[in-house]
Amino acid sequence: MASCLLISSGMVPPDGRSRVVVEHVRPQVDDGEFAVKRTVGDALIVESDIFADGHDAVAGEVLYRHALDEDWRRLPMTPAGNDRWRCEIPLPEIGRYRYTVEGWIDRFTSWRGDLIKRIDAGQAVRIEYLVGAELLDQAATRAADAEADAAQLREWAAALRGTEVAMSKQVALADEVAAMMERYPDRRFATRYGKELALVVDREKAGFSAWYEVFPRSCSPDASRPGTLRDCEARLPYIAAMGFDTLYFPPIHPIGQTARKGKNNRIAAGPDDPGSPWAIGSAEGGHTAIDPKLGTLDDFERLVAKAAEFEIEIALDLAFQCSPDHPYVRQHPEWFRRRPDGTIQCAQNPPKNYEDIFPFDFETPQWRELSEELKNVVMFWIARGVRIFRVDNPHTKALPFWEWLIGDVKDRHPEVIFLAEAFTRPKVMYRLAKAGFSQSYTYFTWRNSKQELTDYFRQLTETELREFNRPNLWPNTPDILSEFLQVGGRAAFVIRLILAATLGANYGIYGPAFELCENAPREPGAEEYLDSEKYEVKHWDWDSPRSLKDLIARINRIRRENPSLRRDANLRFHETDNPSVICYSKSSAGLAETVIVLCNLDPFHTQSGWLNLDLGSLGLDPNRTFQAHDLLGGARYLWHGARNYFELVPETRPAHIMKVRRWVRTERDFDYYL
Repeated sequence: MASCLLISSGMVPPDGRSRVVVEHVRPQVDDGEFAVKRTVGDALIVESDIFADGHDAVAGEVLYRHALDEDWRRLPMTPAGNDRWRCEIPLPEIGRYRYTVEGWIDRFTSWRGDLIKRIDAGQAVRIEYLVGAELLDQAATRAADAEADAAQLREWAAALRGTEVAMSKQVALADEVAAMMERYPDRRFATRYGKELALVVDREKAGFSAWYEVFPRSCSPDASRPGTLRDCEARLPYIAAMGFDTLYFPPIHPIGQTARKGKNNRIAAGPDDPGSPWAIGSAEGGHTAIDPKLGTLDDFERLVAKAAEFEIEIALDLAFQCSPDHPYVRQHPEWFRRRPDGTIQCAQNPPKNYEDIFPFDFETPQWRELSEELKNVVMFWIARGVRIFRVDNPHTKALPFWEWLIGDVKDRHPEVIFLAEAFTRPKVMYRLAKAGFSQSYTYFTWRNSKQELTDYFRQLTETELREFNRPNLWPNTPDILSEFLQVGGRAAFVIRLILAATLGANYGIYGPAFELCENAPREPGAEEYLDSEKYEVKHWDWDSPRSLKDLIARINRIRRENPSLRRDANLRFHETDNPSVICYSKSSAGLAETVIVLCNLDPFHTQSGWLNLDLGSLGLDPNRTFQAHDLLGGARYLWHGARNYFELVPETRPAHIMKVRRWVRTERDFDYYL
C-alpha cells in the first residue's frame, strides 16, 4: 500500500545509497550568509557531525579552495568524539576561500574492524578475506593514475585471495594497507554538506596592530604656523620609537567655509578658525584632494614611502559626507536629500545639528552612480599607496553599500584593511563586521569595572563574535574623553593603556593627547575635549617630561616580542578576591608561551589580595614552582600553586604583565626555566 501511495503521489524515493549525514558544520556566520574571518598563518578549525545508520564506519574530509583555485583541496577529518569530526586548514595565503564538508561510508575500515572481531572470536574468516580483496581491487582502479600504488593494492588483494592464512591475516591487519586505502577512498555515495561556506583571510595586520592617531595640522614644531605633511614626516621617528605600526590621519582634504565650526564647536567661526576636517570639500577639491595648507599629493606619496622605512603604514579616514562647498554638491545635487523648502538636509543626531556637513542620500534614484563614485575615491587612494582605511560613522550609510564596496575592493586588493568607527547599537555594529569590515571600534571605552570588562570580553572572544568581529580598542578618540580618564589622572591613562594593549590584539590611541594625559572636558558631564583639536590647531609639547611615551614604547615592545598577545580568542580570565583587580592570561599555541596580566582598576588606591590562577588552562603543574617575570618592572616572582599574593600601587605599579617561565626537567635531572 505504501509503495502505491508513493507512485500515485508522484513522490520519488531518495537515493538510499547516500547514507551519511553531514550537519552542524562550524564555524559559520548566520547559517553561512557571511564569511568567517582569519588572518594569514592561522588555521581554520572546521568541525562537523558525520554519522550514518547502522554500524558502518564513516570518514570525512574538508573541501576548501582559494578564490583563485579551480579545484577543491581536500584534508581528512579526524574523530573528536560522539560523531563529531574535526580538521585544521592551514591558511598561508590572504584572500577569499570557500569550504564545505563531505562524508561517506568507509567500507574498508568497517570490513577491517569486523574482521578483527571475528578473528578474536575464533570464527572462520576465509570469505571475509575475499571481501577485502574486492575492496582492494576497487581501490586499485581508483588509483589508476598512480601505477605503483595500483600495483601494490592488487598485490595485496592477491595475498588475501591466497591460501596462506598467515599472509592473508598479515595483509588484512597491516597499517600500511590501511594508510594506502585512506588515500583512495570510495566516495561514490558521499554526502556533501548543503552549503559552501565563505572565509576571508586577511594579512597579519588585520589581526594585530597598534594605531596612533594624529592631526597633521598640529604637527608643526613652530607655534606660529599650522603643521604640514612634511612636518608629519619629521614626526615619524617619534611615532616609530613608541612602537606604533599604523599612523592614522583624520581627513586631510580641503575644508569647507560655509557653516564652518569655530573653536569648541561654536556655530560661528572666526576668521582664523581652520574648521573641522570632517567638513570635507571646498572650491579647492573634495575627497581626492589634499588641503593645500597641508601640502600636495606628491608630499603625501613621499610621506607614505618614508613611513614604510619605519615599518609604519598610513591609514586614511573615509568620511563619506560633504561640506556645503564640496564640488559634489554643485555637480551632483541629486546625491543629497532635500527638505520641503528645497534646502539640503544637514547631518543630524538630534538634538545635535552638524550644519557644516551634508550626508549623502543612499536612497537616491542615482544610488548606483553615487556608489561607484565613492568606490572610485577608495581606489584613488589605493593607487597612492594607502592600504588601510578608518571609516567614519559607517552605521549612518547603507549596509548593503558597504558589503558591495568592501567586497569589490578586496577582490582586487585583498590586502586592504577597513576599520569601522561605529559606536552604535550592537546589532548594527556586528552587521558591519559581517558586511566585511576588517576591524571594529568597541564599547571598551565605557567598560571600567572588573565585571563589565570580564563580561564584555568573554562575549567578544567566547561567542560567535570571535568568528567575524575583530575588536580594535581605543582608550580615547578626538570625540571621546571618557569619565575615567577625566577624573583618574595619570594612573587612569596607564591603566587604560595596559588594558587596551593586552586585552586586544588591535588597539590605538589618539595622540599626543593620550601620552600627555590631556583630560580636561569641555564641560562637566561631557565627553568632548576642552579646546578640541577637531576645531583648532594644537601645538603639543611632544617632549614633555610627563609624557607616557616611554611606557607606551615598552608595552608595544612587549606586544611584539610575545606572540600570545597577538591574538584575541586565547583570552582567559582568572579569579581574584579583590573586585578592583582584574587578572587574565593569553597563551600561544600549545601553551609554549603564556603571559599573565594583573591590573589595578582603581586609579586612586593601592589594591592587594589573592590571585587564584586556573593552572590547567595555563598548562602549569600545581605541584611545581614557576617563575613570573614582570615584563613591565623587571621583577621576578617565584609562585607555587594557584593561589598567590599581589599588591598594586596606581601611581608607580598599577599592573604586572608577567611572562610565565616553567620548570623543565632534562634527562640528567637538571632543572631550568623555559
